[in-house]
Amino acid sequence: MLIRGSSERETGEAMGEATVSLVGSTGSIGTQAAEVVGCEPDRFRVVALAAQRSVDVLAAQAQRFRPGLVAIGDPALAAELAARVPAGTEVMAGPEGLAAAAAAAEVVVNGVVGFAGLPVTLAALEAGRRLALANKESLIAAAPVVQRARRTPGARIVPVDSEHCAIHQCLAAAGGGTPPAAAAVARLLVTASGGPFRGRTPAELASVSVEDALSHPTWRMGPKITVDSSTLMNKGLEVIEAHELFGVGYDRIEVVVHPQSVVHSMVELVDGATIAQLSLPDMRLAIGYAMGWPERITTAFGAIDWGSPMALTFEPPDRAVFPCLDLAYGAGRRGGAAPAWLNAANEVAVAAFLAGRLAWPGIAQVVEETLAACTDGPMGSVGDVLEADRLARRSAEAAVARRKEAA
Repeated sequence: MLIRGSSERETGEAMGEATVSLVGSTGSIGTQAAEVVGCEPDRFRVVALAAQRSVDVLAAQAQRFRPGLVAIGDPALAAELAARVPAGTEVMAGPEGLAAAAAAAEVVVNGVVGFAGLPVTLAALEAGRRLALANKESLIAAAPVVQRARRTPGARIVPVDSEHCAIHQCLAAAGGGTPPAAAAVARLLVTASGGPFRGRTPAELASVSVEDALSHPTWRMGPKITVDSSTLMNKGLEVIEAHELFGVGYDRIEVVVHPQSVVHSMVELVDGATIAQLSLPDMRLAIGYAMGWPERITTAFGAIDWGSPMALTFEPPDRAVFPCLDLAYGAGRRGGAAPAWLNAANEVAVAAFLAGRLAWPGIAQVVEETLAACTDGPMGSVGDVLEADRLARRSAEAAVARRKEAA
């Protein structure tokens, strides 16, 4: 089987109401997952909600769904939240609360942003749950630990990222419901919109603003992932994620710029056939697929009007203008601690850019400098991953500070 840790329809799962936990429920992925639940009330029942700090949205979601458990990451906000949830709803706080929410349902949507999503990923998999994973960073930074957790009986990952969700669907289609053997796959083709700066020159990008970087042409996403799209780091992280999810070597994973964001990714087979998944840009389709797998939900998100004219174009990425893509390939090929260092350095650099402490070109420069300082070490435990993340963040912060002083 090509998809690591999955068993596709071998489990005999049947359509019916599934219990759902929305972790990161107040963010972009979480709120869209809540919309999917609202459109499919006979399919999904929310039994747990969790967020880091957004008390107002979390309390409103608790009143709407009336789950048995609501968790908030910041313990200082627990009392305020407890006063605003329905009677009978348990409130938990801190990492323990988020972990409890991640193990409370049959289907766990991990919409937590960044490395902070790792405990949620591990808690869901170690509890043998189906994880609808939107948090690519946890898989990238902690691949050995996550892969071990995927071997828990009942645990499986169904990706929510539109590109990996598309590949998941294409592989299933190629094998008639069961993914084909790895030898049958020539390439995974990961599509990229090109972000807001496609076609720009380095000179034109030297002084772009945060507002410019957050003006994505096709997708509605949170600020971190939108900035990652502007640098193509998001695509680089997705290449590493595709390698970890599907077991395909980096030499057989390619990035193709597709500005219309209608073809969400493709699988090329060794006989020359290419299978693609197409839909209008709408993350609710991917979220609903991951939540409902192995069955399809019945709400048509992103359906295309094939009676209207439409052009689909493809082009290679400009690797000279967007060096983050090759930095990610290099970290993925190196393996060990390098992907964790890549992810941590990027999170630090993007945060500095959003805070006005770093120019946009400095994001790639900080990541490159940090990777140059990467020290390999064991990555077999959560503690090892946390230590790599700590060292990388310290190095990246120093690189940001040097750039600020030089400016």
